[in-house]
Amino acid sequence: MSRAMRSSETLAALALGCLSAASAWADEPAQWLARMNQALTTRNYDGTFSHWHGGQVEMLRIIHRVQDGTVSERLASLDGSGREFIRNGSSLACYLPDKRTVVVEQRPAPEPLVGFPAVNEQTANFYDIKEVARTRLNRRDTHVITVTPKDEFRYGYRLWIDDSTAMPLKTQLCDAHGQVIEQIVFASLTLSSHIADALFKPEFSTDGFRWVRDTQTPLVAPAADSSAWNAMRLPPGFHMSNRSAQTLPGSSQAVDHLVFTDGVASVSVFVEHQETAVNPPSTTAETPVAEAATVGSSSAFSTVVDGHKITAVGEVPPETVQFIATQVKAQSLSAAGR
Repeated sequence: MSRAMRSSETLAALALGCLSAASAWADEPAQWLARMNQALTTRNYDGTFSHWHGGQVEMLRIIHRVQDGTVSERLASLDGSGREFIRNGSSLACYLPDKRTVVVEQRPAPEPLVGFPAVNEQTANFYDIKEVARTRLNRRDTHVITVTPKDEFRYGYRLWIDDSTAMPLKTQLCDAHGQVIEQIVFASLTLSSHIADALFKPEFSTDGFRWVRDTQTPLVAPAADSSAWNAMRLPPGFHMSNRSAQTLPGSSQAVDHLVFTDGVASVSVFVEHQETAVNPPSTTAETPVAEAATVGSSSAFSTVVDGHKITAVGEVPPETVQFIATQVKAQSLSAAGR
């Protein structure tokens, strides 16, 4: 074998090695996100963290336990109103001491109280996932992972993931310009093999509190000749993940609750029948009154369609909730099938 041939084979081997390394590097950030979400859902931990949003900072404590297949969580505000959220399986109790009220609702059992991005093969089409640094935070080695959206319909993330436990020690939610609009930083975090039942009870007495049960049931499939509320168009990658009937606290009227998600970001849409005002009939078309609001990372948009108030809420840019809300309409199922 000539020296030239050996050199060519060496170069080819080096090139293949570089390609393999590049492929592994490309896959590694997504793997760290998967490890992080597995740690968040399967480990026992007790931690305190600061939550910065809307120009305000709040200290909270989160306790998470998996025991005999049941997930228990407690999220307690250490400042201000002292509100607490305690989840046992699919039952979530929201304790509001300043209002002397407890709201109990059902939610999907895997859904954590504090959410972080979970990226799969489909989601990766709409986000760029990279590891941009390795640094130390709170005396721990971390991987800094960025999740950057490829369009204007979603926010991005920066995450500091602990190298040894895969727990997120710091997370930032960022807008399209990379500006931080929400941040979580753990001040302390302890992983334990055993967490006592007593830690999943509120620290205050609930004597005299008003208990409200927020019922939510799947909508019965409508008849073929009827209609159902749906979005005629959605931002790329979004799809409907849930449809239910829900009675909101303080109201006896049931509303349709639609959830749209791209796997990372999600938008809840509430469809509420509006009482018809007793006014003389108008010969001009009514113009829906639209309302928009942004609080920290959360955006909301309301409009009126065919006598129903449509409200879209989500931790997404304002343009996204407006886009979805204005596309929600009652669609004839028989027409949709043609």
